[in-house]
Amino acid sequence: MKITLGRQSILLLGVNGLFALAGALSGTFLNVFLWKSRPDYAMLGWFTISQQLAIGITFWLAGKWVKEHNKMSALRLGTALSGMFYMLVLWTGKSAVDWIWPLGLLLGCALGLFWIAFNVVYFEVTDRENRDLFNGWVGLLGSMTGIVGPWFSGLIISRMADNTGYRLIFTVSLVIYIIAVIFSFFLKKRKVSGTYCWLESIRQLSTPKSPWRPLSMGLFAQGVREGVFAFLIALLVYLATSQEYKLGQFSLITSAVALASYWAAGKWFKPHYRSKGMFTGSVLLLLVLLPLLWKVTYGTLLFMGIGSAIAMPLYILPMISAGFDMMGTSGENVEKRVELVVLRELSLMCGRLFGLTVFMITVLNSPSTKVLIWLIIILGAFPLIGWMFMRKLLINTTARDS
Repeated sequence: MKITLGRQSILLLGVNGLFALAGALSGTFLNVFLWKSRPDYAMLGWFTISQQLAIGITFWLAGKWVKEHNKMSALRLGTALSGMFYMLVLWTGKSAVDWIWPLGLLLGCALGLFWIAFNVVYFEVTDRENRDLFNGWVGLLGSMTGIVGPWFSGLIISRMADNTGYRLIFTVSLVIYIIAVIFSFFLKKRKVSGTYCWLESIRQLSTPKSPWRPLSMGLFAQGVREGVFAFLIALLVYLATSQEYKLGQFSLITSAVALASYWAAGKWFKPHYRSKGMFTGSVLLLLVLLPLLWKVTYGTLLFMGIGSAIAMPLYILPMISAGFDMMGTSGENVEKRVELVVLRELSLMCGRLFGLTVFMITVLNSPSTKVLIWLIIILGAFPLIGWMFMRKLLINTTARDS
């Protein structure tokens, strides 16, 4: 039987694609823009921490509105606030570094509102049969926007004097966010039911033998890596080359590879491959970091980026699909889908904050490149730890469904 996506799934992919494109155009260079105003690792660390705190708190608080009222209004508000963030960055210019916490909190709230609504709607418009296909398309769109967005931004920024290029790119992102809001009105208003349980996350984690306990630990381990890698790798590419164009080229190449790997994963990656695939992906994600111990150059960073792009679908798709599949294992879990999405995000947030805390302690005491590379290697091993927590859960889930 041919697996397909419904019209609402395709519309949701479209909104996600626009959101990803706006983020790819400006998000790749946002931290470089801040770094050029004030070259300070700790400043970027605090900016990222403020985002993560806001994302987690917004997920938890907005869960009540998403469950009991209108999911689509949360998705639209999150998109609109993302546009407002870049409008404020345009307004403050180089002075944005003096407003790191307010700006970080605003961006975190925007991302939190968008992603809690997206994840809940995503669960509702997909099922176990087409969820891997949908995730593959999400990865494909992310890779396509990653190819076009940063390369175009890097080209524009490099060719325009002073910060004119940054202002133009931030403006384009603002316009795309507005288009995404308009596009979202074609999505149907989803039905709401039940009452939001504020302490569901604690209840799930305190229940003996709950499958959400190993899943939460796996998500925590995923967050440890991505909390730091999300901004530090792009910054290292810029520091190694001193050219925004090279950073755009790096993103173009790695995203092109990711596009192919996500396409392949979406086409051939089946549920019974999840445990072995996740293990293979986590090992590869660690191995491709090792050349950085020899020398940090554009070449070694590009090798790492290409290797990570190949390995990431093997690792991340089982993490995503397993969690959302568990939401559909019983009527109670389906009813608690909003709370379980919140639990998923809080687990990621805790992992990201842990990784960022280690990063902050490191750069405040020894901010040398060599120490940072060792930190990257250590944090890069956490996906393997995540697989260790997830292994039995993935095997049991496969056995149950076979």
